[in-house]
Amino acid sequence: MLQCIFLLSDSGEVMLEKQLTGHRVDRSICAWFWEQAISQGDSFKLVPVIASPTHYLFQIVREGITFLACTQVEMPPLMGIEFLCRVADVLSDYLGGLNEDLIKDNFVIVYELLDEMIDNGFPLTTEPNILREMIAPPNIVSKVLSVVTGNSSNVSNTLPGATASCVPWRTTDLKHANNEVFVDLVEEMDAIINRDGALVKCEIYGEVQVNSHLSGLPDLTLSFANPSILNDVRFHPCVRFRPWESNQILSFVPPDGQFKLMSYRVKKLKSTPIYVKPQLTSDSGTCRISVLVGIRNDPGKTIDSITVQFQLPPCIFLADLTSNHGTVNILTNKTCSWTIGRIPKDKTPSMSGTLVLEAGLERLHVFPTFQVGFRIMGVALSGLRIDKLDLKNLPNRPYKGFRALTRAGEYEVRS
Repeated sequence: MLQCIFLLSDSGEVMLEKQLTGHRVDRSICAWFWEQAISQGDSFKLVPVIASPTHYLFQIVREGITFLACTQVEMPPLMGIEFLCRVADVLSDYLGGLNEDLIKDNFVIVYELLDEMIDNGFPLTTEPNILREMIAPPNIVSKVLSVVTGNSSNVSNTLPGATASCVPWRTTDLKHANNEVFVDLVEEMDAIINRDGALVKCEIYGEVQVNSHLSGLPDLTLSFANPSILNDVRFHPCVRFRPWESNQILSFVPPDGQFKLMSYRVKKLKSTPIYVKPQLTSDSGTCRISVLVGIRNDPGKTIDSITVQFQLPPCIFLADLTSNHGTVNILTNKTCSWTIGRIPKDKTPSMSGTLVLEAGLERLHVFPTFQVGFRIMGVALSGLRIDKLDLKNLPNRPYKGFRALTRAGEYEVRS
């Protein structure tokens, strides 16, 4: 049972407080939490469950906003973390994003959503389709009407029909002029490459994202050509478990609109699509740096949005860096950002220059880690392929669309 939820800005300000039970939680717990976050640094944000002197705390961070929940009783940790993730997803869906200004401009809707999503500390209604019938999303018209009428409530007076349905994630009696469904494979590659160029870790985190606009109560079956490569699968509540366990196919009645059907991991990949080769030589108070970027394994599609970033060590007094392709910028927080875009066919992109150390230092002892970004449209680097998508209970033949996208996640190259 959760007792309170706080939303904190990236400076530690309490933007929103929602007491969930009769046992009030004092805001001083937020001050204690933020002191711990400052003293322990970024690693503290990776700890989802924290034991304070008086409470158990659950935290997630989305777009610089910390979602913090408190309790004094024993409860399953995953329930608290999963509920905070649902709150963040619903707010992002309603507000069109997540940032401090959006939260402050829509306080009323945020409080109304929390009232419906949790009751006396226990999660209640977290399905976006039901919430949209209960609470109207913010728009210009509703804001003007609330000013004119003096009524700022967005809550419907009628109970959504889906609350009593066997498929509560789907609104009843849906009708669309054009029946269509789109399936996207969206993957992120996480990789660690050591200073010798050897691949320490390489895996894919992927999501099957669906955008459904189908009338009535459709029944869909999605099958993959090679489902055996998938690990750590996680499903939307609409997925039936038995067909997946027996035949590894996804059978489901979809929600209306966009939703994440499943997530997965593909582990122990053997190669990456691009290489980044940094070389640093330090002597006599300076450090020569050279970075080469190129294609290692051609995926058959264009690799674009390539970026290389690294944090300059604190002992660097001056940096003079240039590149033969793209642009190099040194930001105010001493982060060097090299924007490459696409790799040209006639040359290998390279960045080189000199780093000047502070007075009294002869050699560089702390070498930076390079963060790499890229995007590949039209291919899933995990090798996962959609075999077919069957649709039932539809009056006519709908349009089916499929896409794939792979981008860099936590892609690190050590020097």
